[in-house]
Amino acid sequence: MFFVIVFAVLVADQASKFIIQSNLAELQSVPIIPDIFHITYVLNPGAAFSLLAYRTSFFIIVTIVAVILSVYFYYKFGRKDLILGLGIALQCGGAVGNLIDRLRIGKVVDFLDFRFWPVFNIADSFICIGVALICWQLLKPEKKSAHLGVEEEQ
Repeated sequence: MFFVIVFAVLVADQASKFIIQSNLAELQSVPIIPDIFHITYVLNPGAAFSLLAYRTSFFIIVTIVAVILSVYFYYKFGRKDLILGLGIALQCGGAVGNLIDRLRIGKVVDFLDFRFWPVFNIADSFICIGVALICWQLLKPEKKSAHLGVEEEQ
């Protein structure tokens, strides 16, 4: 199931980016809900908020390591826990989506523009949702104790 979810995230991300790149010029913005939500095509040379711009090789290496660790942690822990496994798969799929952009054009295609937040993409959304699910599962008291090898008191 892990690879099905990763693939679905990857297809949704890459298809949306293809549609944006095929229909908009870079920096073109189309209001969907004026002053609230726009589709704005930008190429992001960095990480979130354009941090560490133009460090493409660094991001490629870090992402490859993150994907390898995601697969490892899924097989080690995620197969036994539906929510944890889903979180790992969503995060991994989003990471691969942005990795493809970096390998293909050296930057990440972003287009979801809520005006009060930096422009982002579907892969970023899945990464955030995945990380939130992972944190939620790991921070639940019974999960935290179980992952630390501590038995719960009855």
